[in-house]
Amino acid sequence: MAEKEVTLMKGNEAIAHAAIRCGCDGYFGYPITPQSEVLETLSAEKPWETTGMVVLQAESEVASINMVYGGAASGKKVMTSSSSPGISLMQEGISYLAGTELPALVVNVSRGGPGLGTIQPSQADYFQTVKGGGHGDYRLITLAPSSVQEMVDFVDLAFELAFKYRNPAMILSDGAIGQMMEKVVLPPFKPRRTEEEIAKQCPWATTGRIGMRKPNIMTSLELRSEEMEIINLRIQAKYREAEKNEVRYEDYMTDDAEYLIVAFGSAARIAKKVILIAREQGIKVGLLRPITLWPFPTKRIAELGKKVKGILSLEINAGQMVEDIRLAVNCSVPVQWYGRLGGIIPEPEEVVEQIKKMTI
Repeated sequence: MAEKEVTLMKGNEAIAHAAIRCGCDGYFGYPITPQSEVLETLSAEKPWETTGMVVLQAESEVASINMVYGGAASGKKVMTSSSSPGISLMQEGISYLAGTELPALVVNVSRGGPGLGTIQPSQADYFQTVKGGGHGDYRLITLAPSSVQEMVDFVDLAFELAFKYRNPAMILSDGAIGQMMEKVVLPPFKPRRTEEEIAKQCPWATTGRIGMRKPNIMTSLELRSEEMEIINLRIQAKYREAEKNEVRYEDYMTDDAEYLIVAFGSAARIAKKVILIAREQGIKVGLLRPITLWPFPTKRIAELGKKVKGILSLEINAGQMVEDIRLAVNCSVPVQWYGRLGGIIPEPEEVVEQIKKMTI
């Protein structure tokens, strides 16, 4: 059996290495703290010399997302990464990707806001990501890693889901996971697809009129209302399929839990420590960690809501995911929020105190 390749690296570096190894055709990005190591690592690794992957620093975030649009339209496996203000600049392009039904990967290593905010970690981009930060009725398939290993694993998974549903996917991380170092197992190299494979797998793409087929036209514009509604209904049906088939979550010590924490990303790591402390003090707490923020694990949270006395939404923001949790349980159990702002990460002990207040 071949020995696994284990190495120590930052979450941002892991994104870069995973992109090269999963057969990515192109990365177009712009540096911004705390995710600049993605572009820096790709530049240092020079994948254009080994796999043929294109790596380009664009002149802006707006330029980079439009380069992604162009690459995606040709059926290529393309991506970008940025952090919160940069992702805001990309919103129009992301909406165009969704409207044209193009697969692509966007990575957000989020930081505190609003505005320029701070370079410290935050989860305040939840609303922007899962509610549609751009215009129109669209959704982003969203994966939320809570470790550096998941930063690796979710790159290939995000591309797989993006192409399956012909829709942009996002990895929503934060500055803590992007900057922390952990041991990771890197996947084997996956070869980039040939032009013939792309033409076969992506018959909708602008790959040239092979076999004299009709031209493929990539656009999100339709001036006839009746036709635009048909397009929207098709896209919404696709989203319903994703909601049915692609929900991912982690249960942690929920079997006997009397209180439930719902948390993702860095907050979920804190929640596991909270649970251990609380259980030492006789309070039975469990964790539901959404791995897909969209589609959201509504059904599983509703099931657990029937078993527990209360739910705490632990977030590093002013309270955003808590709204989706309340919708999931439909007021059947009390749901509270706890979090910190400005890039401050909650201490486990202060979260335990919040759990104790719920038991009174």
